[in-house]
Amino acid sequence: MNKISFDDLTKYQENYDQKPVQNALRRVLMKNELSTLFDKQEQKSLTQFKFSNEIKTLPVTYQKQSGRCWIFAGLNLLREIIASKYDLKDFELSQNYTAFYDKLEKINYFIEIMDDFLEVDQDDRTLQHILKTGIQDGGQWDMFVSLIEKYGVVPKESMVETSSSSSTAFMNKLINVKLRLYAADARRLKHAGKESDIPNLKSKTLNELYTFLTTNFGVPPKTFDFEYVAKDEYHIIKNLTPQLFYKEHVGDILKDYVSIIHAPTKDKPYMKTYSVAYLGNVIGGRDIKYLNLEMKDLKGLVLKQLLNKELVWFGADVSRYGDKVSGVWDDESYDFENMLEMNLFMTKEDELDYSQGSMNHAMVITAVNMSDEKPNRWKIENSWGDANGQKGYYLASDTWFDRYVYQAVIHQKYLTEEMRKAWKKDPKILKPWDPMGSLAK
Repeated sequence: MNKISFDDLTKYQENYDQKPVQNALRRVLMKNELSTLFDKQEQKSLTQFKFSNEIKTLPVTYQKQSGRCWIFAGLNLLREIIASKYDLKDFELSQNYTAFYDKLEKINYFIEIMDDFLEVDQDDRTLQHILKTGIQDGGQWDMFVSLIEKYGVVPKESMVETSSSSSTAFMNKLINVKLRLYAADARRLKHAGKESDIPNLKSKTLNELYTFLTTNFGVPPKTFDFEYVAKDEYHIIKNLTPQLFYKEHVGDILKDYVSIIHAPTKDKPYMKTYSVAYLGNVIGGRDIKYLNLEMKDLKGLVLKQLLNKELVWFGADVSRYGDKVSGVWDDESYDFENMLEMNLFMTKEDELDYSQGSMNHAMVITAVNMSDEKPNRWKIENSWGDANGQKGYYLASDTWFDRYVYQAVIHQKYLTEEMRKAWKKDPKILKPWDPMGSLAK
């Protein structure tokens, strides 16, 4: 192994002294933050909030200090159906209701899968990954489908937000303490030959955490009345269950959608399906499943659905090349490499393989601008409130889309026959820490 010598330091400094750009930048950084110095003025005209093909949608929602983006994005799709049906100008489904059952199902999922780890070594990598991750707010499309198909939906007024549902970190911390205690106790019972006591421990733990969730989130309604005002006229539909409201007023439609991804890594050949081990929420619900496609095919399906006036749920890495205030994600708007005189470019494959890139946010695509029959920018319904962007709506350039969009949810009718055949094949099971599972962390 090579050590840094004092001769090396001298050479490095002499080299630095010959770089006028870096010397000037050092002066600028005395009173300016590094992250603010790379904007390209000439790119601004290409990121205007103007779109040739747009679906009109409701005002944005706000997930606050929680990681429920996938729930918000999914419910944002469903609420448009109800709003259109009843001519509503502003309407939300209860994210708290769906999140309550997501937490409960994740708790049960953790407890049940721990049966696979009662006798493994303490430093087993999968066990340690599950214990370290615990349960979080994140989720995947198929997890959303499982929740809605089992529990239905309710209007936001039927189960409003609480402080805990909007700011989940401390609550999650306590849940994970309890789950890790369960894991420790269950493994001790197994090692002591008292495996028959584990079912009682499961029941007790689940009951205690149901109580904890109810204290934090509130009591989920079993029935409710749907009250709304349309064209200045009051209406009420009485005595609905959440399941009935979903099936009759939204439509049992989610089973018709599939999740496609673009993961250009050697371990994931295109036109194959994939799942992720120990990723889920509802036991007996829909399995996580992806069809991996080349970007041109993924984008082509997104365009077909969008141009047919159907919104698109998608997952992306929003940590790169973005300006939250203006609401623009565009990798061409920043000149890091010329300013820093340092190569920073990584391929999408390398970003996935070397822990630089991963899905970390789900949103909804509502519009696209076409130029010479090709997309050059996309409009996005976010769930970060209306203070930033264009009243909470964001924009992604097409080059950013190529680099940082990893997943989209598409109706099966848009798939080619070859894609349908590929979708029906059994998936390869990826490791629990694969980046294709990162949105659920």
